[in-house]
Amino acid sequence: MAIMITDECINCGACEPECPNTAIYEGGVEWTWGDGTSLDEVDFGDGTVVSGAEKQSPVSDEFYYIVNDKCTECMGFHEEPQCAAVCPVDCCVPDPEHEEDEETLYAKKAWLHAEE
Repeated sequence: MAIMITDECINCGACEPECPNTAIYEGGVEWTWGDGTSLDEVDFGDGTVVSGAEKQSPVSDEFYYIVNDKCTECMGFHEEPQCAAVCPVDCCVPDPEHEEDEETLYAKKAWLHAEE
């Protein structure tokens, strides 16, 4: 499953530089698919295609947040999610609404970084 940041976040920012996919953003900050990935554009399969550089709305305006579709729980990079490892208040936790198995997470990593 993807990782989420709870509302207990103290906005210290320790997690953000640790993410190998650049899936973590400060509250209120727009995000892009291309940040930290190889995605020049994203095809959603329903006729919708967006540029990897197109700004997306923040997931949270108050706290640091994780973009679920970019989170791979650090699979293929580290043995454990680095955001959770460095969080001083343990607010980087598994997101029960976005459960994914290892195979799915590795496939997402390959997609994000244009690996064959």
